[in-house]
Amino acid sequence: LSILLINIKSFAATIPDLPKPVSNNATVLVQNDEARWLISFMGLGAGKDWQDVHNQVWSFKFTEQYWQQRTAVPASLPLQGRLASVAVGVNGIAYLFGGYTVAADHSEISSADNYAYNVLTDQYTRLKNMPVPVDDSVALVYQQRYVYLISGWHNDGNVNLVQIYDIKRDSWQMGSPFPGAAVFGHAGGIVNNRMVVCDGVKVLARQNARRTFAAEPACYIGLIDPLNYAKIDWQTIPHPTHTARYRMAASGVNTDFGDGILFIGGSANPYNFNGVGYNGEASEPDNKIWFFHIDQKRWIIVNNSAPTMDHRGLLQDDTTFYILGGMTHRQSVLNRVTDFNKQELLSTINNAMQ
Repeated sequence: LSILLINIKSFAATIPDLPKPVSNNATVLVQNDEARWLISFMGLGAGKDWQDVHNQVWSFKFTEQYWQQRTAVPASLPLQGRLASVAVGVNGIAYLFGGYTVAADHSEISSADNYAYNVLTDQYTRLKNMPVPVDDSVALVYQQRYVYLISGWHNDGNVNLVQIYDIKRDSWQMGSPFPGAAVFGHAGGIVNNRMVVCDGVKVLARQNARRTFAAEPACYIGLIDPLNYAKIDWQTIPHPTHTARYRMAASGVNTDFGDGILFIGGSANPYNFNGVGYNGEASEPDNKIWFFHIDQKRWIIVNNSAPTMDHRGLLQDDTTFYILGGMTHRQSVLNRVTDFNKQELLSTINNAMQ
């Protein structure tokens, strides 16, 4: 394990602000022969109460340089808005999975709804329900066909399931279970057939007392069998700080110096959807960026001068990493698009590894 601490400029405002502040939103970058889009699905508004959970959608087309409101996400549940959904982009289509609704009494229901969204036609296609509806899961794409939903929350508890959606067949299959404590609010990325998943929140049972939640500082690498996409060889890897983070933005990265997984933001104090910790203390974003070099099994830690939390994805194209919305200090919901120059960030990491 090798940890080096360096500094990086956090963001430059190259993308206009989102039309409204939003957090815990499912985000995706899709690209086809015509253009590229950033898309934000659903999430939590600035008020941070149950009425602020919505199903609104905005897209940003790079060639036009403005945000456009799109058709809201459909719902089969009585409440339309959802939090903690996950989204991935494959071959110009956004795939949206799960999430949960929040009622006036703050009761929550995990949604089985999954959709394919065509940004060109602004239309949704309902997908087959996942076997066990989850929210606050991790969604990773393999071979531009299989979407892995790893662990997550189902109605009243975490599950250790790896549910695999086959885009071509509109079908589900179970993969090798997640080996660690079942968690929600974890983060991960994938490069080729290697995925890395870190942290999140586990449930703790107590004697003569209600259960409680605890951060789970643990990282795992999963190797997908090239001959059987449902078979995953899970192994533990060292944790970079031994302090878990909740709802980081993460993504796999191909670099000139090797493949890795990038983790940005999140909070060391797990919290309810309003940003207040389960311990009753207000949560604050962590100001570190982690990079795990898969081949060398090394961690690099980078200081981030404008930290954020409450994320569902880290987006990227050839030049830039993007985070859409989220929360910053004092649980303030952002309309900002935080972006990192890809070459500068990866060059800084590479130099630190020398």
